[in-house]
Amino acid sequence: MRIVTVGYDHPDSQRLIEAVQQEYVERYGEQDVTPVDPAEFSQPRGLFLLGYLGEEAVVSGGWRARETGEDGFRDGDAELKRMYVVPAQRGKGWSRRMLAELESTAALAGHKRLVLETGTKQPEAIGLYLSCGYEQIENFGVYRCDPDSRCYGKEL
Repeated sequence: MRIVTVGYDHPDSQRLIEAVQQEYVERYGEQDVTPVDPAEFSQPRGLFLLGYLGEEAVVSGGWRARETGEDGFRDGDAELKRMYVVPAQRGKGWSRRMLAELESTAALAGHKRLVLETGTKQPEAIGLYLSCGYEQIENFGVYRCDPDSRCYGKEL
């Protein structure tokens, strides 16, 4: 798999973001309503990556810097968003490889911790994060009071 930096608004990014939003609709009954500004995923404050097999984007993920003072965040935090693997490519290790690249780039950018929000209806995601050293943290963001929400963090 070839991992490349792209804009959040790149056509391939938008295709995979729409697919992950549809997955949320199927699992939770609605899209993720967390506010997202595509500019947050531009360097140096963020990054958005796609993984390609040949010419096809099959995995996505990005991080954006977060600030102390925002509910639940500490100085040096970056938030993971839009991790997704197309169904035909699941179970092949692509999410683990993308996650490692996101962790590496966030650390190189000076971030101390990577945090994320997922939910109980995404057991595969929870299993991935736990197996990669993430630990449950206090909930944050728009879903902080949702009983299905789970937040995780990992020191970089």
